[in-house]
Amino acid sequence: MLDFHELRELAADVRVFVDIAEDKAEALRAVIAAYDVVLAIFPSHEGMGLHVIKGGEILERIAKSRTHAVYSHTAIAVPDLEHAEVLKYLTAPAEQRIAA
Repeated sequence: MLDFHELRELAADVRVFVDIAEDKAEALRAVIAAYDVVLAIFPSHEGMGLHVIKGGEILERIAKSRTHAVYSHTAIAVPDLEHAEVLKYLTAPAEQRIAA
């Protein structure tokens, strides 16, 4: 079960990290590389929208096996779903971007 309060706090921490970085793009790439699962959060009609930036395979495996697994995770706040999808595309490994 996702804890939306925790996701907001994680996204706030990421925002501070990126804001103080000299190279903001590199800081964002470093955050995404450092975690197993990265979720984009954004405002939606339901309150908070979610989009998996990284780690979808891990989440699928957990859901299919109905077991608990240990994985690192964080969240990144974005303005909307479109920004989340672009962030996922831009931070995907090169071979995945070429295939898309």
